Amino acid sequence: MGRVWKFGDDIDTDVIIQGKYLVINDPEELAKHVFENLRPEFPKNVKKGDFVVAGENFGCGSSREHAPLALKATGIEAVVAKSYARIFFRNAVNIGLRVLECDDVDRIDDGDEIEVDYTANVVVNKTKGERYPIKEIPDFLKGIIESGGLVNYCRKLLESENVSR
Repeated sequence: MGRVWKFGDDIDTDVIIQGKYLVINDPEELAKHVFENLRPEFPKNVKKGDFVVAGENFGCGSSREHAPLALKATGIEAVVAKSYARIFFRNAVNIGLRVLECDDVDRIDDGDEIEVDYTANVVVNKTKGERYPIKEIPDFLKGIIESGGLVNYCRKLLESENVSR
């Protein structure tokens, strides 16, 4: 269970992590600057297990991988949004950041306490006593996310192939 950090529609990658920080390669250092201009309190107050909740087209703008990397390094459990920019979604999956689609994000408020039941595919709002369905993620994408990203997923596949030979 974690706190909700609520954002609106069309949150672009430059809002998530400003371009001036793209020279930083350390995800932990990047995390110190997430949403710096939009919500300056976020980097200092976000806790492991919290959630970013947003509207439509989250992660639009440039295709920078730094945005999902920085978000993941904050320790958030997942981003829950109505929809995602396609490249952000794939970048997030590829680095093992949970990105969940939920049509009912408008019913979730900043500061609510939520958790995700990944088996039942629902967001449980503990603050309001409500449940919201999330769109099911295809199994191969779940496998990538649960492996911690595409590189780890491929390593596991190669290892299992080597074992079976």
